[in-house]
Amino acid sequence: MMSVSVTSHTGPLTRDDLDALRPAEGSERYELLDGAIIVTPGPGWWHQAMVLELAVLLRTRRPDGLVLKLAPFDVALAEDTVLQPDLLVAARGDLTDQELPSAPLLAVEVLSPSTRRIDELLKRDRFAAAGVPSYWLVDPAGPSVTVLELGDGAYREAQVARGEEWVRVTAPFPLEFRPVDLLQE
Repeated sequence: MMSVSVTSHTGPLTRDDLDALRPAEGSERYELLDGAIIVTPGPGWWHQAMVLELAVLLRTRRPDGLVLKLAPFDVALAEDTVLQPDLLVAARGDLTDQELPSAPLLAVEVLSPSTRRIDELLKRDRFAAAGVPSYWLVDPAGPSVTVLELGDGAYREAQVARGEEWVRVTAPFPLEFRPVDLLQE
C-alpha cells in the first residue's frame, strides 16, 4: 500500500508555498490542509474507473451554468487550505483558469486505502466549514456511495447506497445511479 506523506516546516505553509513545492508534472497529488502539505500517491485502477464513470454521469446530467472538474484542480478554501477533490461541481462563473476560489456545490471523494481517513475526517470537516452543500464518499470496495448534506454547519448522512441500491439526489441537480454501475471496465 502506498502512503501519504506530510511535509514538515516551521509554521504553517500558505498557497504560495504550495505552488513553490508542487512539481510541474507527476502523478502525486499535492494539497494544503491547515498549513501542512499533504502528498498522496496517484490513484489506483478501480479508483480511476469509478471517477471516470461518475464524471461521465455527472457531465451528461448537469444543467447549463454548472461545470464539472476532476482532480487535480485546486479548491482554495482558505490561505492555508487548498484541496483537490476527485470531482467537483461548481457554477461556471465561480471558477478562474487556475482554481475554484470558493466552495463548490458538490465535492466527491473516491476512497482509497491511503487517503480514506483524510477524506472521511479531515476533508469532510474542511468542506463542511467552507459551506460545501453536498459531499459524497464513494467506496470502490463496497461498492457504496455515502451522500452527505450540509445543515447547521455540519454534514448529515442523507443516504447510503450499496451495490445495486439506487442513489437518488436532488442537489446539486437531480440524479439517479447505482454504485455497482460505477465499476465499469
